[in-house]
Amino acid sequence: MFHLSWQKSSYSEGEGSNNCLELASGAGDLRHLRESDDPDVIVTTDAAKLRAFILGVKAGEFDHLI
Repeated sequence: MFHLSWQKSSYSEGEGSNNCLELASGAGDLRHLRESDDPDVIVTTDAAKLRAFILGVKAGEFDHLI
C-alpha cells in the first residue's frame, strides 16, 4: 500500500490524542478508516459505501447497537 495521508475526525480529542477516528483517500475510489490507537488495523471501502454508512449513522440507524 502506498503512503496514505490520514485526516483525524473533527470530534477528536486534539493533537496527539490516541482516541481518534482517521480517514484517508486511497487509489481510485477507495477510502480507508482506522483508529489512532490501533493504526495497523485499517478498514477499506469505497466512497459510495462510506457515504451511505455516514448518512445512516447521522440518521440514527445504528443507535440500537450502542
